[in-house]
Amino acid sequence: MQPGAAAMTCRRLAVAAMLALVAPALAQDALPLPPRVLMGPRQPPAGPAGPRKDAVERVEADVSTRSVEVTTGFTGHEILVFGAIDNSQQPEDTAGNYYYDVVVVVEGTPYAVVVRRKSDIAGVWINTSSVLFASVPSYYAIASTRSLDQIAGPAVLERNSIGFAHIQMTPAVGVKWNLSDYELAGFRAAVIRLKQKEHLYVVEAKEGVTFTGRSLFRSTIALPGNVPVGPLVARTYLFRDGEVLSAHIARVTLERKGIERVLHDFAFRYPFTYGIIAVMLAVLAGLSGSMFFRRETA
Repeated sequence: MQPGAAAMTCRRLAVAAMLALVAPALAQDALPLPPRVLMGPRQPPAGPAGPRKDAVERVEADVSTRSVEVTTGFTGHEILVFGAIDNSQQPEDTAGNYYYDVVVVVEGTPYAVVVRRKSDIAGVWINTSSVLFASVPSYYAIASTRSLDQIAGPAVLERNSIGFAHIQMTPAVGVKWNLSDYELAGFRAAVIRLKQKEHLYVVEAKEGVTFTGRSLFRSTIALPGNVPVGPLVARTYLFRDGEVLSAHIARVTLERKGIERVLHDFAFRYPFTYGIIAVMLAVLAGLSGSMFFRRETA
């Protein structure tokens, strides 16, 4: 063998040996990779979830003040009733259509009332009959998005005691047996008429409840200066399609303050002493007045 051929053979053997050593490593690198997960385009972060179509609507309401002070200079007060509808489905633009209706009823403490009927007897008007109602609201005000007869039927209104015709007036024991239903209804109407004269039973003007958005609403109830002192209950009803969906109750307290409360408490705790002091003050006022006018004439 020639020297050049021997050298060529040695180089080939060296290359073959090197290939034998690196072949397993190349085989491992050539193993198939796991399939890549195909990713779609990046989605923007999800915003706040809107109301679900199957969510139940619920009304939440409150009053502007929990306590009203009644002093000697009290001439009345306005109560703001405001709230919102949870899970409201009302469209953004109702175009005058009432998707929801809201009714606010403010009712005073019940107390006993005697109603008397006068008759013309021989040209003289005298009391001929009377009825004692054991429980009559001292104050009753209604505010609504529209008139009650457009919101719900009589059965729904009566079930929830909404409206003058459905005010709960409980006659005293035995009254129903002495009077017919027609006569009792006449006495009930007389109570409502007299309360309306005193501005204690009122219906707020049209659209007494107004919406300020899809779910926010507000109403203003005016308390007159002669409103009886005591707790008031503000009931808020949410209507849709003539049915009550939800109701909420808030409470307001009318409290005497100042000298009026002192005199009131003293009169009820010590009525005899209060009466004597009142008579003495009246006598002193009369004597002082007579002495003053006597000096003027002299």
